[in-house]
Amino acid sequence: MTRKAPNGSALDPIDRKILAALREDGRLTTQALAEKVGLSPSPCWTRVKRLEESGAIERYVALLDHKALGYANIVFVEITLDKHDDKVLDQCGEALVRAPEVIEAYLVTGEYDYLAKVAVSGTDHYERFLRETLYRLPGVRQTRTTFGLRALKRSISVDPLKAPI
Repeated sequence: MTRKAPNGSALDPIDRKILAALREDGRLTTQALAEKVGLSPSPCWTRVKRLEESGAIERYVALLDHKALGYANIVFVEITLDKHDDKVLDQCGEALVRAPEVIEAYLVTGEYDYLAKVAVSGTDHYERFLRETLYRLPGVRQTRTTFGLRALKRSISVDPLKAPI
């Protein structure tokens, strides 16, 4: 079955091989990538540019080790708001985006309104984050915190060769 890129164009098996290889190592040279997927460099480069332009490749990043940076704890915070008007939702969302400790944040459905993945150095740092960031936001009714003990899987995106549609 052919998968679609964000703009609706089809991803063929070679495109998926390119995406899988870049998912593992975004610093591959065009030559190394071409060898890995069985193309010559010029058509490989053309395909990568098309995948970038289509949005299938959003950007290239370095995956950092939080512990090496002094952020040994990953915390998941469920945030419940007391009202759901656009102003309160926007304020909370913007504050989560601005907070340096927040590494992912989602507006969600269910029992709470936002789910944030937060990196902190320890419980003292997390308490400061709560008091100085979350609890100062108008509209926050409650939070519920879960500390991650150990990462079992850590990926930035799905594997286009393995993920079913």
